[in-house]
Amino acid sequence: ARTAALRAERDAHTAVERLRDLALQIDDAYAGVAARAADAAAIARLADTVAGRAPNTMKMDLETFVLAAELEEIVAAANLRLSDMSSGRYRLQHTDARAARGAASGLGLEIMDAFTGQARPAQSLSGGETFLASLALALGLAEVVTARAGGVRLDTLFVDEGFGSLDEETLDLAMRTLDELRQGGRMVGVISHVAAMKEQLPAQLAVEATPHGPSVIRQDDVARV
Repeated sequence: ARTAALRAERDAHTAVERLRDLALQIDDAYAGVAARAADAAAIARLADTVAGRAPNTMKMDLETFVLAAELEEIVAAANLRLSDMSSGRYRLQHTDARAARGAASGLGLEIMDAFTGQARPAQSLSGGETFLASLALALGLAEVVTARAGGVRLDTLFVDEGFGSLDEETLDLAMRTLDELRQGGRMVGVISHVAAMKEQLPAQLAVEATPHGPSVIRQDDVARV
């Protein structure tokens, strides 16, 4: 009985030592898991922020954030043209205000109206004004791309339609802007059916549909656009 009791005591001490070692290992493992959980939480938070999810209150993902910075440059370049074409009335400005109904935000545009001194939605512009703003943005984009391309110039610009929505005075301002680009060494092509423009285009190509085949393209002395 004594021998059995000593053996049991020895086994108990051995079990205690093993349990103590296991407890230490568990404590180390728990500390390691806690550290990894904290790292994982930080990474998950960063991933959600970059993807435009909570806690990103603006719902603006990283790509949109970068594009917003580019858009601000484009808007600055576009305003140089839009100010002339609108006789100083309109100026574009970038807005990162939250979009309605939880939609993604960050690439919004609004119009600063010098007549009222207040900003208003770009959708409130008339058809002709929208065309001028779009043309100014296209020209601003060309300027920014040229500046980023290491001096490589965009020598050719084509403008397709939209002129029919302009009144006579606004059409003259738009054509004057395009003519300034042409005088600066760029070729500007205008695709339009507006008859009032034919006297302002020095070189013209007429595209005529034929009843028996493809359209015919020819250069005319009389303007047909």
